[in-house]
Amino acid sequence: MTTTIMRTTARIVVPIVLVVAISLFLQGHNLPGGGFIGGILTVAAFTLVYVAYDLDYVEVSVLGREVDPDVGIHEHRTVTTYRQVFTFGLVLVVASGLVPLLFGEPFLAQTFTYVHLPLYGEVELASALVFDAGIYFVVVGGLLTVFSVVGNE
Repeated sequence: MTTTIMRTTARIVVPIVLVVAISLFLQGHNLPGGGFIGGILTVAAFTLVYVAYDLDYVEVSVLGREVDPDVGIHEHRTVTTYRQVFTFGLVLVVASGLVPLLFGEPFLAQTFTYVHLPLYGEVELASALVFDAGIYFVVVGGLLTVFSVVGNE
């Protein structure tokens, strides 16, 4: 059982960590950051939630699902979702490398364009963002699967 201080700290710190993770993810193709460090920070935020509460907190309190106590950790709904996130990320990484081949470019070739967003202005949209998103999902899905299974032991 964790303390009230730990739970209160988690409620304050987790949103801040997630905002920093998204910021680092989005600046990754131009500046230091990207999918890996964004994924690591996202996993750190989820791990803090698991330490303050438990694995079933996300299922029951956040998603409103019932948890079957007879189901083992490897068949747990959250762990299954983490595996699917990992697989989706892996497919995205491979696809981002193979798509340039369809256009006669080398494997993992990247391109970019500028998009005008209202109220924000010009934004560079790079194809490297797809690769970073794949890395992000691989890191988040893989590490949260490991942490969930090991943490339940």
